[in-house]
Amino acid sequence: MDADALSDARRAEWARLDELSRARLEEGDSVDELIVRYRAASADLAELKTSVGESPQSAYLSTVLARARLRLTGAGDNVLTQISRFFADQLPAALYRVRWTTLVIAIVFIAITVGTAMWISADPNLVATLGTPEFLAEYAEESFTGYYTENPAAVFAGMVWTNNAWLAAQCVLFGITGIWPVYIIVQNAIGLGVSGAVMAAHDRADIMVLYILPHGMLEMTCLFVAAAAGLHVFWAWVAPGHRARGEALAQEGRSLATVAIGLIFALFLSGLVEGFVTGWGLPWPIKIGIGAAALAVFLIYMLVIGGRAHRRGQTGDLLEYEAGTPRLVAG
Repeated sequence: MDADALSDARRAEWARLDELSRARLEEGDSVDELIVRYRAASADLAELKTSVGESPQSAYLSTVLARARLRLTGAGDNVLTQISRFFADQLPAALYRVRWTTLVIAIVFIAITVGTAMWISADPNLVATLGTPEFLAEYAEESFTGYYTENPAAVFAGMVWTNNAWLAAQCVLFGITGIWPVYIIVQNAIGLGVSGAVMAAHDRADIMVLYILPHGMLEMTCLFVAAAAGLHVFWAWVAPGHRARGEALAQEGRSLATVAIGLIFALFLSGLVEGFVTGWGLPWPIKIGIGAAALAVFLIYMLVIGGRAHRRGQTGDLLEYEAGTPRLVAG
């Protein structure tokens, strides 16, 4: 076959394909024409490659087909668009989905913490098992409050941020076990309850509350959200519904892994409050007000912005182009 002859015969068709691949297609007929001409040009390229091999004509046609293919399959968004979509749609929608589970976990956490503190503090013998009287007195009088100021504020904020972000990531990433998020929540609730018992036994429960509230409102909420996301992943594996188990797990994993990423930013804010506000010389109403404001920002983002994203049909999952075409399921 003569490449020049084929090029002369098909030049107008290839030019039309190139024109369609560059144009703004708003009508179905134009899209249909693009598909038909793309298939025809693909056959021409195959014939050129088979008969002639590499040639200027095949190089030109390959370029035209690549541009047309991009119009047919779509192209990934630029980074700024992806970031905007993540924070405006995907993350708040994922947070909104776990709102009720988060509330249940928060209630259970508070019940375990208060119950543990009341149970231990009511029995001096149980308090005594936690350490010597001198050790417990030093903890209640100095160590508990000194923890927040023994390191420079920036160092301390970074330390608690990375620690809490790691805990939140564990809850989401290991949520499929169904055990790890529960273990993290119960362990932290009991630990806080034990500290509360020691402080209450030394009549300093009010001091503990004052030191916990500024940063703890947002910090613990983030932990509850992470545990809720992890348990949702676990439930998708246990009860996939009409989806295949692997498909359900992949979809929920993609949707709720965004929570682990988003909580990094919320926990950074909590770390700033803990490092620069909790242990330092501001009036307590101002400290607690700052902590409450930080929590309010998070809840507005989760419930208001997340609710709007959810009503727009967002779930937190990737776009079909990013995640790959799903398998169709009847029913």
